[in-house]
Amino acid sequence: MKVLLINGSPRKEGNTNLALQAVAQQLNKHGVDSEMVWVGNRPVRGCIACNKCRDNGKKQRCIFNDDPANTIIEKMEQCDAIIIGAPVYYGQPAGQMLCMEQRMLYAGRDAFAGKPASAIAVCRRGGSTASYQTLLMPFQMLNMPIVTSQYWNIVFGSKPGEAALDEEGLQTMRTLANNMAWMLNKIHGVATTDAPVNEPVVYQNFIR
Repeated sequence: MKVLLINGSPRKEGNTNLALQAVAQQLNKHGVDSEMVWVGNRPVRGCIACNKCRDNGKKQRCIFNDDPANTIIEKMEQCDAIIIGAPVYYGQPAGQMLCMEQRMLYAGRDAFAGKPASAIAVCRRGGSTASYQTLLMPFQMLNMPIVTSQYWNIVFGSKPGEAALDEEGLQTMRTLANNMAWMLNKIHGVATTDAPVNEPVVYQNFIR
């Protein structure tokens, strides 16, 4: 089994990457593979409603091929689940991730439909829950089961590497990975009926 991880931050090695790496490491402990795709720091096209992807027959590709949208669709055809991550800009997910999500799901819908999905919002302070909800909503249009954690999938940090100090956030990432592995096992008929065993919850407040 394999989970596709999408880093929607323009900073390849920033806090979004750190959060996704925490998920990948925990998935590996359950024997679940993962692959990371970086959206990048170049412009990402938004959907222009041309419907050319509908003219491609079974191929289901976006007419624009100058950003990673079609690469993600191709990879998702071989993956069992997806987790996307994005930093919060002005109370919303980074625009390039939203453009990518909308185009890849619309153009490549069959590669995604029915597969477990989740999202991660990374922020300095505010806008985290609104961004998290925004990232999740498109998945529900394709009957994709939403994988949750012990809390909303949010990690805090501003400067690169600061997310490593968010103990509760990183534990939330590990719990997300535990739940994703468990759901994949259930879907694919792996002989397990027990719910995931998670760590004692760590609480971390803004004000100490």
